[in-house]
Order: sequence, then structure tokens, then C-alpha cells
Amino acid sequence: MKYKQIISAYICLWIYAPLLLLALTPTIARGTETFPKPGWQDRPNPIAGSDAVVGGEIAVFAGQYPKSLNYYLDNNSFTVEVFGALFETLLSMHPITLEYEPGLAKTWRISDDKKTFTFSINQHARWSDGHPITAHDVKWTFDAILDPKNLTGPHKVSLERFSSPTILDEHTIRFQAKDVHWMNLGAVGGFNILPKHVFEGKDFNKINYEFPVVSGLYKIGIINEGIFLTLERREDWWNTHAKSSRGTGNFQTMKFRFYAERENAFEAFKKGQFDLFPIYTSRLWVNETRGEKFSKDWIVKQKIYNQNPIGFQGFAMNMRKPPFDDIRVRIAMAHLLDRPKMNSTLMYSQYFLHRSYCEDLYDKNHPCPNQLIEFDKTRARDLLKQAGWTVNPATGILEKNNQAFSFKFLTRQASTDKFLAIYAEDLKDVGIELIIDRKDWAAWAKDMDEFNFEMTWAAWGSGVFKNPESMWSSREAERKSGNNITGFKNTTVDSLIEKQKSIFDIQERNSIYREIDRMIYDAHPYVLLWNINYTRLLYWNKFGTPDTVLSKYGDETSAYWYWWIDRDSEADLADAMSQGLSLPPKEPSIFFDEMFTE
Repeated sequence: MKYKQIISAYICLWIYAPLLLLALTPTIARGTETFPKPGWQDRPNPIAGSDAVVGGEIAVFAGQYPKSLNYYLDNNSFTVEVFGALFETLLSMHPITLEYEPGLAKTWRISDDKKTFTFSINQHARWSDGHPITAHDVKWTFDAILDPKNLTGPHKVSLERFSSPTILDEHTIRFQAKDVHWMNLGAVGGFNILPKHVFEGKDFNKINYEFPVVSGLYKIGIINEGIFLTLERREDWWNTHAKSSRGTGNFQTMKFRFYAERENAFEAFKKGQFDLFPIYTSRLWVNETRGEKFSKDWIVKQKIYNQNPIGFQGFAMNMRKPPFDDIRVRIAMAHLLDRPKMNSTLMYSQYFLHRSYCEDLYDKNHPCPNQLIEFDKTRARDLLKQAGWTVNPATGILEKNNQAFSFKFLTRQASTDKFLAIYAEDLKDVGIELIIDRKDWAAWAKDMDEFNFEMTWAAWGSGVFKNPESMWSSREAERKSGNNITGFKNTTVDSLIEKQKSIFDIQERNSIYREIDRMIYDAHPYVLLWNINYTRLLYWNKFGTPDTVLSKYGDETSAYWYWWIDRDSEADLADAMSQGLSLPPKEPSIFFDEMFTE
């Protein structure tokens, strides 16, 4: 799971090859490099707390009930968290250096032309039913993802660069890339492997909630549909004694509770029904973290500054059909969003306003050239007029070809209403009607999979290693269930995406990504919104945590893997609450780079 948190792209998250391999694959025996490098050793995770103990439960808010727990079918952050706890990948990744390390594969080989990848699976690796994990499982999973009838859109993008893998023996598998790409090793080393003997012959698109056999540290415990789900720690996990596993995955039970509205979940948190609650709403952070529970430090309030990559969020416009197929209309829609007003009145000026789709590509040495889109009704009216929209004096609504400018904003939660109310008023003032079309998560996701929307609020994570292909490639614009939800197409961007594939220097790639970012920005597929560069956490004061609290590149979900129940703190909290006493305060801000020492 830590691997997915680190390298997942825009979204959406770980000795020596046998001699038999040399005999079976003479074409790659000459000019290959074997990993991990000589001298590599399994070492303790440098972030994990030395005092961590196993046991207890952590309860967290998981949003709305997902349409599936199969990450290959439901590309959302909660599903990837659960799926990654159940199923492992061939490779892992060091949480600090980001170097590839053994996962299910104990060794791997890369040919000099960087197109052939051979993995030797650890012969101790076992499924939870005792069956060995083999090359047959790897090949079956790969083929299932690429099967055209399976709705695995975003996951096809990186694996389509390969032919179906070749099984060399029970524990050795070879992938042959069609072209060189810097992501190739991560692609074939980073997809979660499923058990062939369990799922073969079943309709993959109906594998949603039942996973009776797993390989990871956790298995599914109880599913109370729409209410909660638990994961239970396995005592028989095949890799539990590895040094790198110590101090991680410490909770015996992870309990995920589902609420349709985040504000209702926050009230439940304050009543003790959740243990950890990240705050995404400034009003809650500023105004609702008062009272005895906070002043007496029963609930900890912390800002965590680390190197978690900054994603972006915005109002996605479906460019496949009118009116948002016209760039002048899209720019006008951006000028009609009063972001400064929303930031100051609704979010207490805690956010910075987006002017990029990849904010962390820019720094003092690489300043962002994109101009901040200002709230400007005059400019918006002018653009709309240029696009052929004129006001009907009888209705006050803009019209073009006898069609009124009225559109539906597809949303999935009431907390967006206050933002949309401001937006709707300013749109109405220039003659545009915004209609809120609210659906639950599953219905929203279905519409998004089919591109059945006009405008919606979309928030995307980012990754340390950027890969613009799945979201911005023209080829992905019509792939159902994909990430290119706006239908963005640009031949120059396509050529730059192709160019970066064979570049292994990250700084050189980032330079190309800045070019891509500027072109996307100029096309305005989203009305960009705002963001913050830290994580706002609230949690009941009963946990042991690493000094850094969260991992170097992770968000609040890294707490699931690195925290533990501190029995002394748990007892102190209970005593303080029963007697009305205060607990020692914790640091209000944690800076990873200051706290981390290996």
C-alpha cells in the first residue's frame, strides 16, 4: 500500500536470479542488470516507530460507500487503500529514497535496452489459503486488466505498453515492453496481483466486495453495506517477520465508516465514533475545534508539513459537447468564479488559488508563468458574446441558436452547495442558469464513467513521479471509466507525452511537464479552484505515532500504517475525560524535514 501512496500518478495508492533463468532466457542473459543491487539488505522501515505495538482498532471516516472494493473497477482513494491492504505488488518502494525494493518478487532483472523485465517471485509468498503465489497469478491478473470487456480503463494505460507476459517457470515471469518508457518497471512491478485459482472463470466486472483469498497483511472482516467495513490483521501473513514490516500495519482492526455528508461524520468524530479525522473544510478547522475536548487536548489538532505531492481540484467541464466545447466559454466560466470571495468568506483565506495543474513543478528556480484567472464579469461577458451567446431580453438568459445557456452541475454532497450558490448567482447575473444535479457516490461515479455530465467538482491527487498520459492524452479522451474526464485533446501535448516516455532523468521530464502544464492551462478544461500544502489532522489523544506523525510523501492515510494504540495514552485519555483534566499538549505543527532522522 505504501507503494501506491508514493507513485500513483494524477489520480488516484513494494539473491540473485536462479541459474535456470539463464538457461531459459538466453536472449536476455546477455546485457542485463540484476536487482536489488549486491549488498542490499532488508532493514527496518526508517519511519516506523520503535515503540510500536500490535493490537487495538482505529476507526476512520471513509466517505460515501464505494461502488466497488475492486480498485481495478473503482478508481478512488478509499478503494485503493483497501485493495492495497489486501493484495500485494511485485515491487515495493523505500519510503524515503523511493528506490525499488522486493515485494512479492525477491529479485528482478532489466535488459540493457530497458524493454525486458524478468521477476523472480519469492517462493515463500503465500495466499491466505496457503496456496503459493506464482507466475500464473501474475499473468492472469495482467490479462484480466487488459481484457477489453473488463472496465479497467485507467489501469490499461500503463500495461498496454507490454505484450502478455511469458511464464518461464512457476516463480519466474518475463514482461516484454513494446517501447522504452521510464515508467515500465513501475508499471509491471506496481499492479496488485490477484489469485488466479479464486477468480478464474468469473465475470471480472462483478468482482466487487468478496475477496475470500488475499496476499496482504489484512483481510476483510465485516461489511455492513453503506454503514461500515472492517479490515482484520492476519497473523499468518507470509512476510510478517521481515525487518521492513516491523512497526507497520499495527492495528488489529481498521474500521471504515461511511457517511453521505462529511459534516455529519465530523459530528460523529467529536462524539468519539471516529479516532482520526482529516479536515478539508476551513470553517470546521477554524470555528469547530473549540470547547473542552480541544482545550484540554483530549483531541489533538495538528498541521503536518511533509512532501506529499500537491494535486489539483476544479470544476471539470465536459469538452465533448456544447457549450463547453468552446474555449471562449470555458475561459468565461473561469472568470465568473469568485475565488477570492469564496476563500475569504467560506474558507478563512487559508487556501492558495490554483494557477497550475501541477503546482509542485514550480519553485523559485522555476516560477509558474500561468497568470491567475481573476474574477471579471466584463471579460466573461465579452468572451461569451464572441462565442455567439446573446441575452434574451424577455428572460435575461443567454441564448445561441435558440438554445438557452442552462447546464447541470453534477455533485455528490451537500457541502458543495454554499460554493455553488455563489457561483450560480454570478452566472445568473450574466445570463447563465446552473442547475444542481445531486446524486450519491455510486450514481455520480457511474455518470462519470460514461462521461454523462456537463460540469462537476473533481479533486485529483498527484505523485512524486508525474505521468500525464492517463489524464491528458488524446487517446484517453474516449476511454470509458478513464481519467481524462474532460475529453482533453491536443496533438502537441500528445507529442510531448510521447517524448517524455523514453527520458529517465526526472528533471528533464519535469521540464517537459511544465510545457504540458502551460498548454493544459491555456485550454481551460477545468475551472481551477484552490488547495493547501499541508495536512490538517484531528485525532483522539490515545495513539503512538512516529516523530514525523505521517510519512514523507503520504497523506492522513499513512497513519493507518504507522500509528498504534498507546495503552498508557489510552488510559490517560480515559482518566482525563472522566475527571475533566487536561492532557499534555502536542506540537501544533509538525515539519517532516525537521523531525526525521534515520
